[in-house]
Amino acid sequence: MNTILGIIDTLSEEERHEFLLFQQKKNRRSDTKNAQLFKYFVNGIHENLDHKLYGKSAKNAYHALCKRLQDSLVDFVASKSFSNETGEELDILKKLLAARIFFEHKQYKVGFKTLAQAEKKAQALDVYALLTEIYHTQIQYAHLNATLDLPLLLAKCKENLQNFTQEQELNMIYATIKQLARQPQQRTTNDIVTDAFSNFNSTIDTKLTYKALFQLLNLTATTAKWQSDYHSNLPFMERVYAVISAKKEPKDKHLYYHIEILHLMATTHFRNKNFTASLDFLEKMKTEMAKKNGSYHNQFYEKWLVLKALNLNYTNQSKKAIQLLEQQASKSLDCSLALMMSLFQQQHFTDAYQILKKMHHSDVWYEKKMGWIWVLKKAIIEILLLVELDKLDLVLSRLQGFQKKYTKKLQLLGESRVLNFIKLIGLYYENPKAITTPSFKERVETSFDWIGKEREDIFVMSFYAWLKAKMEQRDLYEVTLALVKA
Repeated sequence: MNTILGIIDTLSEEERHEFLLFQQKKNRRSDTKNAQLFKYFVNGIHENLDHKLYGKSAKNAYHALCKRLQDSLVDFVASKSFSNETGEELDILKKLLAARIFFEHKQYKVGFKTLAQAEKKAQALDVYALLTEIYHTQIQYAHLNATLDLPLLLAKCKENLQNFTQEQELNMIYATIKQLARQPQQRTTNDIVTDAFSNFNSTIDTKLTYKALFQLLNLTATTAKWQSDYHSNLPFMERVYAVISAKKEPKDKHLYYHIEILHLMATTHFRNKNFTASLDFLEKMKTEMAKKNGSYHNQFYEKWLVLKALNLNYTNQSKKAIQLLEQQASKSLDCSLALMMSLFQQQHFTDAYQILKKMHHSDVWYEKKMGWIWVLKKAIIEILLLVELDKLDLVLSRLQGFQKKYTKKLQLLGESRVLNFIKLIGLYYENPKAITTPSFKERVETSFDWIGKEREDIFVMSFYAWLKAKMEQRDLYEVTLALVKA
C-alpha cells in the first residue's frame, strides 16, 4: 500500500483523472474494483478496504487487487513519460523501435531509412548503448539491403563496442566515487576521484568524451552539494573544465553537454560567491543556447534564468532579480523558491507567503521532483516567514515538525548547524528581546562551527544573515550582502 500511495503522491490532479480513464480502457470487465480502490487511496481512506470493496473480509483478494493497481500505475507513469518526453535520447529510441516495427512488416526501405536517422542522432550525442542496439538491428537485417557496406558497418560496430565498454567502465568508476563521497571521511573530491580512476587504470584527459567529462563534473557538483562544500571542490572542477577546453573536437557537435557543463561551472562559482566568473559562464551559456536555431533554448532557459537572478540578487540588484523571477515563477518551482527568498530578503513577507501558499503538494512529492535539499530550504524559509508574520500556532507546529522530520538525517550528514539554527529561531520567537543580549550572541557563537567567509556556502550565510540582522537590528538585505561579499 505504501508503494501505491507513494506513486499516487507523484501525480497531479489532472494526471489522477487521466489514470482513471487509462484504467477504464484497460479493464475488460465492468465489475473490476481497481478504480474504486484508487479513489479510496486518493481520498485518504486506508482502513478496512477489503470490507468496503467486497462487503466482507477478503484479505487475499484485496492484496491481489493492490498488486494489479500498482502494476497499472507503473504502466501509466511509464506510458505518460514516454509519450510526453521530448529528450533527444528518447527520440532516438522511438526511431529505433519504429524501425523494428517496419522490418517486422517487411517495410525494409523505410526501416533502414529510420535506422539511419537514429544512428546519426546517436552518433552526435555519443549514446553508445543505443548505438549498440541500432547496429545490432542493422546487422540483423543487413542481408536485405543490397547497397549496405557491410565491412564499414562491422567496423563501426566494433568501434562502438569499444566506446561502450569504456563508458561502462566509467560508470563503475562513478559508482565507486559516489559511494566514497557519501562516507563520513575527511577526503577531498580530488583524492577520491584520482584514486577511483587509478584503481581502474584510467586517467582524466582529452580522450574522454564530452559526455564522460560532463558526468564527472556533474558528479563532483553533486558531491559538493552532499558535503555542503563547493569551495574545496572548485579547483578540481576547474581542472576538469581545463581538460574540456583543451579538447580539439568541435564543441557544437556536443552542444547539449557543453551547455550543461557551462551551467555547472556557473553554479559552482556562484556558490563560491565568485559572481563575476559565474555571470561570465552564464553569458557563454546564453550564447550556446542560441545555436542550432535555439534548439536547446527552452530546455535550459529556466536553469539560466534562476542562476542569473540569483547572481543579480547577491550583487545588489534585487529589483532586477525579482522582475526576472516573476516571469517564470508560475511555471517553475526553482523560480518560485528563489523568488520567495528574494522577496523575504526585501522584507516583502506577505508576498513571499502568498507564493508558499500555492505549493499544495506534499513534501514527499516535492522531494521526488526537486530533491531533498530543495525541500529543506523550503521548510526553513517557511518557518522564517511564519515568524515574521507572527503566526503563532503554525510557527510552533512547523518547528516541532522540522525537528521530528529532519533531525536524524541532518545528524547523519553532520549538519548540526541547521538544527542549531532552528533552535535559535525558536528561542527568538519565544523572547524576541533576548536576541540583542550578550548571552544570546554568545550562544550563537558557540552554536556554529565557522569555517571562514571564503569557504562558507552562500545559502548557509543567507540564513545566518537573518539571525545577524535581528541581533544587530539592521536591514536584512544589507547584512546579507555584507556577509557574502568576497
